[in-house]
Amino acid sequence: MDGLNWNDVRDLARRVAQGEPLLLTAVTRSILLRVAPQVGIAPGNAERALQSGATAEELLQEVSRRISNGSRRLSRTLADVERCRVAGDIDGARQLLNDVLAVEVVPHYQDILRANLAALDDES
Repeated sequence: MDGLNWNDVRDLARRVAQGEPLLLTAVTRSILLRVAPQVGIAPGNAERALQSGATAEELLQEVSRRISNGSRRLSRTLADVERCRVAGDIDGARQLLNDVLAVEVVPHYQDILRANLAALDDES
């Protein structure tokens, strides 16, 4: 898997949101095909989405949404987990992580949640 440099997809999404048309260049296709699996979108689904400008734009929006929503959800959860942990509520912290893990689709964020679960298990 390529590195998780999502700045190119964020920049592309920002430009499209500002009204720039999404051009299906080799670079654009490469960005979306690289990042889609990194956010839990099957490569075949990404390939199909790149067959038209409208579906490619939907793919870009979904990739961008998963990155930003997952990041916010992860940040909030880790802050809440730390508050629980400091208060001695390891079970509550574990439940928060499990609840978010049940809905998170971005593999990188799932890995972070699992690592935090393992750290809690090491504390108990």
